[in-house]
Amino acid sequence: MKTKRRQFPLIHETTFRNTTEQNLEFGDVMDRITRFIEGDSRAVYDLVVTTDAQTHPGHTKFVSYIVVYRVGRGAWLCSRQVIIPREIYSVQEKLSLETTFSQEIAAQFGYAERERLENIILPYIDQGADIRFMVDIDGGTGAKNKTAAYLSEMVSRIEAMGLIARVKPESVMVSVADRETKKPFRLRAASS
Repeated sequence: MKTKRRQFPLIHETTFRNTTEQNLEFGDVMDRITRFIEGDSRAVYDLVVTTDAQTHPGHTKFVSYIVVYRVGRGAWLCSRQVIIPREIYSVQEKLSLETTFSQEIAAQFGYAERERLENIILPYIDQGADIRFMVDIDGGTGAKNKTAAYLSEMVSRIEAMGLIARVKPESVMVSVADRETKKPFRLRAASS
């Protein structure tokens, strides 16, 4: 007897959330990042976008994070998810989709948004303040790493956007998203 497989919907969230807030539009995210950087405009910041994925029965869950890391002294972060209603096992497809979802978010940090954040630290550049915009890719270059064959393309895609691309072991922010992807998406019962 066949068991009935649960059907998952395609979900592509456009709003962000963190532990204290839900349904943050990108403008809200920019406001939170601005306030965080204004809290110490003499610091060094890494603004990192990253995505990780995990395949679960009936679906593949992608979680993307925006992390604003005040180097050595805390961070502000938020996330959103994409649920693909099929199991993705191709390493190339999964890595490509992870990169695509990171690019989708990183593209929202256009010239005006970057300038807004850079202007906060600009008066303190000579004192060591800095902000770097980067994307962490969930892939490594080791001989045994299944993603190594596809990394050159992913790095090129990020660098073409004028961003820094980091791969393992430097892509440390991927571990933040990795924790979220381990939990399968929970279908909510339809209300009657």
